[in-house]
Amino acid sequence: MTLRPAVAADAEFLYRVFASTREHELALAGLPAAQIEALLRMQFAAQTHQYRAAYPGAEDSVILVDGAPAGRLRVFRDGEEILLLDIALLPEHRGRGIGRAAIQELQVEASAFGVPVCLHVARTNAATALYRSLGFQVEGGDDVYQAMTWTPAPVTVAGAAG
Repeated sequence: MTLRPAVAADAEFLYRVFASTREHELALAGLPAAQIEALLRMQFAAQTHQYRAAYPGAEDSVILVDGAPAGRLRVFRDGEEILLLDIALLPEHRGRGIGRAAIQELQVEASAFGVPVCLHVARTNAATALYRSLGFQVEGGDDVYQAMTWTPAPVTVAGAAG
C-alpha cells in the first residue's frame, strides 16, 4: 500500500470510490439506475465542495495497491491535529488490511509530531470497529456521528527527572 497525491485526472476514479460506498443504500430506494447515478454525482460534487470550503489545503491522496488505484484518503493537518476526513476503498480492496495500514501510517506521523489523529464517523459505519481496534476513543458526537480521537503516547526523555 502506497499513497500518491490525487490529481485532476483522478476525478472519475475518486467518484467511483465515493459511489461504491453509497450505491447500496440508494439502490434500496428502488430508484432507476440513471436517477441513482445523478444523485450520486450531485452528492459527490457537494461533498467535494464542502471539504474544499471547510478544509482549505486538505490533502487528497489515491491509495495504491501494487501500483493500481484502490481507494482514497483525505487528510487535513493544522499543526495541532491530523484530521482524517475521508478514507474509502473500492469493494474488492476492503477487508484486506489496506485501510488499517493507511491509518497506521497517519498514527506514525502523528506520533512523530506529538499530535492526535481525529475523525468523525457515522455510528452505523462498520469502520468504527477498525478505529477502536487501532486505539481510537469516542470523544463525543450526536445521534448520527461520533467523534473519535487517537492520541499518541507521551514522549519521555531517558534520564529525565520526574
